[in-house]
Amino acid sequence: MTDSALLQRMISYAEVNAQDVVLEVGAGLGFLTERLSQRCERVVAVEFDSKLVRLLRERFHDTRNIELIEGDILKVAVPPFNKVVSTPPYFISSHLLFWLLDRPFDVAVLTFQKEFAERLAASVGTKDYGRLTVTTYYRADVELLDYVPRTEFYPPPDVDSMVVQLKPKPTPPFRVKDEHAFFELVQMTFTQRNKKLRNAVPMFLEKRGITREKAQELADSLTFHDKRVRELAPEDFGALTNEILEKTSFLR
Repeated sequence: MTDSALLQRMISYAEVNAQDVVLEVGAGLGFLTERLSQRCERVVAVEFDSKLVRLLRERFHDTRNIELIEGDILKVAVPPFNKVVSTPPYFISSHLLFWLLDRPFDVAVLTFQKEFAERLAASVGTKDYGRLTVTTYYRADVELLDYVPRTEFYPPPDVDSMVVQLKPKPTPPFRVKDEHAFFELVQMTFTQRNKKLRNAVPMFLEKRGITREKAQELADSLTFHDKRVRELAPEDFGALTNEILEKTSFLR
């Protein structure tokens, strides 16, 4: 990203201050890295491209509060941080999002591909509504901030972008008896998003050893059995998970 005013806004959205340790994923040429270092206690900048890492080490060799880590953010060891401000590589957006939501932090301000960002905050039943929407809603509050045209990047990508703010929820918005089952149910049923629940749930049940006949019988008995998957709100998926757990013992 080359727009200095937008970079400054991203830092402001995260309310970066002198006590913060800020994670930057995909440091690139260091435009954002430099600005962050002027505002926070320490920047943890992760970059996969070894050529860019060499450039960054040369550029920031006298900057004491920048820690450069070479490697894949999903695989390398990362020290504790409390805020995230970055424009990560778009091809890892989904994996990075789930990686972040499994870690403690105060706020993240990230630039994502516009279509991906819109999926995070989509309304129930729309074409963008899906697994990302439900799982993110369970973990964090999402706000779509600035639209960023492709011309604001060097080199320019083939897509437009959007700045997104994520704030982890202190407690989930609804109770589920088994989070693993909840996330897996959401993932599997959304592969059949246009089917009615009675036709989408059996695959989830059969994977756990329930016979086809019993799985269909259970699916037909569920409260939301006649609704299509895309019509279920996040809270509905929570209630559905709990109902399945109450009617079976295979996940206990």
